[in-house]
Amino acid sequence: MPHYLVAIQHPVNFDPSTVDEATAHDINVLNDELEDAGARIFAGGLSAASQAKSLRPQPNGEVLITDGPYLEAKEHVGGFTILEAADMDEALAWARKGAIACRTPVEVREIPYSNLPNGTPHPSRQRKP
Repeated sequence: MPHYLVAIQHPVNFDPSTVDEATAHDINVLNDELEDAGARIFAGGLSAASQAKSLRPQPNGEVLITDGPYLEAKEHVGGFTILEAADMDEALAWARKGAIACRTPVEVREIPYSNLPNGTPHPSRQRKP
């Protein structure tokens, strides 16, 4: 089955300590539902975008490391879930529940190639019989 990234969006100034008990409960209920359905491969929250490090290759072969997110934006990925779903419609159904439980926008993208269990390796990584 295909895998999907469900990215939870947080505003730049998001403070996880402000998440109320009702939201935390709803997120836990959704996580339990995802686990029971066998749909959740992985889920995790991220540290604040302000704590990110960005790496940019330079023409001279060096890599420039800077503080902060790669892109300046009003929202950043605050957490994500990797789902296994039959198709995009099923992934969107889970993501709808995530948007409601997290009370924040989410983005869904298919992961066409991965080394996850049941994933499809990139053609350059597929072994020839």
